[in-house]
Amino acid sequence: MLMENKAENKAVFDAESAKDVAKELRDSFVTGKTKSYRWRVTQLKAMLKMLDENEPQIVAALRDDLSKPEFESSLYEIQMVNNSCRLALKEMNHWMMPEKAKLLDTSIAKTSLTTFPSSAEIVSEPLGVVLVISAWNYPFLVSLDPVVGAISAGNAIVLKPSEMAPASSSLLAKLVADYLDSSCIKVVEGAVPETSALLEQKWDKILYTGNGRVARIVMAAAAKHLTPVVLELGGKSPVIVDSDINLKVATRRIIAGKWSCNNGQACVSPDYIITTKDYATKLVDSFKCEPERFYGKDPLESKDLSRIVNSNHFDRLSKLMDEEKVSSKIVHGGQRNEKNLQIAPTILLDVPVNSLIMKEEIFGPLLPIITVDKVEQSFDLIHSSGGKPLAAYLFTNNKKLKRKFVETVSAGGLVVNDTAVHLAIHSLPFGGVGESGMGSYHGKFSFDAFSHKKAVLYRGFAGDAFLRYPPYTPGKLTLLQALLSGSIVGIIRALLGWFWA
Repeated sequence: MLMENKAENKAVFDAESAKDVAKELRDSFVTGKTKSYRWRVTQLKAMLKMLDENEPQIVAALRDDLSKPEFESSLYEIQMVNNSCRLALKEMNHWMMPEKAKLLDTSIAKTSLTTFPSSAEIVSEPLGVVLVISAWNYPFLVSLDPVVGAISAGNAIVLKPSEMAPASSSLLAKLVADYLDSSCIKVVEGAVPETSALLEQKWDKILYTGNGRVARIVMAAAAKHLTPVVLELGGKSPVIVDSDINLKVATRRIIAGKWSCNNGQACVSPDYIITTKDYATKLVDSFKCEPERFYGKDPLESKDLSRIVNSNHFDRLSKLMDEEKVSSKIVHGGQRNEKNLQIAPTILLDVPVNSLIMKEEIFGPLLPIITVDKVEQSFDLIHSSGGKPLAAYLFTNNKKLKRKFVETVSAGGLVVNDTAVHLAIHSLPFGGVGESGMGSYHGKFSFDAFSHKKAVLYRGFAGDAFLRYPPYTPGKLTLLQALLSGSIVGIIRALLGWFWA
């Protein structure tokens, strides 16, 4: 009865509530509070304190939502956000400084000639009030990492965590309210109705992490207000495995990017492997051996594997495994515990390319191996899959193959001889292309994602050219055309023509 009363008393978050939140944040932003360097530093330091003082609670929430191992929670969620905060604190003052435009550069000499004397700079200014809609698989990382960028750029922020990770969502709401400036940074919890209410409002940018279906809804809502978006999606991230490699190291690195990243529930997890028919047996044998060293003979008993997020995703993955033309292709793993939402690391060999498992992003512990006659045929197979994945991986020592991989495979990011580690490099942008998303963030790219690059030109009153003013004459036109073209010869000819006219 008490729970029913609580539910009845809980305020409904509708479009009017969302409007009020957006207005409150916009009023705060208009005061200029978030633009100050001091405010930005204060919030980032408060976030560091929040992570440091509440690590056990964060680990517990992730354990409740996903049975995520403490190792993964501490390293991939808490420490990566911590690193983003520290980088922003170290570099933010430099990021905020106006960038001098090179007017005297020969590539844009025509600009300097037409505005001489002048100087120019590019000023980074905050966009305003932004909305971050995060995902359930890394509920702290993909919530707070974009928020670090939005804070460092000087914005007011609404964060909408995923309802599919309820313990993490609830803890995020509490911690952000306790540690950060609630007049400028707010968390809105809820599911589809609350997200829909937020999407009805005008934002200055929306960053969404999730799947393509919802991304289309987000983008359609943003289009009504001409709001720019960053979409971090996913796709079928392939792994090409050549034969001239250290197989043991390669296998371990694929395992680390697949099952040691939330049991395959990560947007950059290896989705399928391509190797040659001749090498497939060795590869399968290696995948039978190495996972047992990591997770034991019964991986369902391991404390180092996350569970599947909910019954809907468990059923979806089971359907992929149980398809008639796929179930016989399982060569390792396949164990399931429906009650505990557990699926063991599973290897499948030579699944048909027209099967369900090869038509959609797997986002789970299943790893098909597709075979080709020659490793070079892998590129055609990737291209025939249609979409451009968020990541693609290659294991080889062949320099020619590496070059071809970089030149021909279009993906959000590429890694040679490892998986997923590019996310830890803040000097690399993290983002998709085509079906895997648009825009990018991480490090300075996060600051840029939530900033407007404002062009500023400074001029005095000297050097006022009469050529630009009426009455217009053929001589003025010829000389201005020469100036705009940047051609010294053309300018001399125009001046001589003017002189002799």
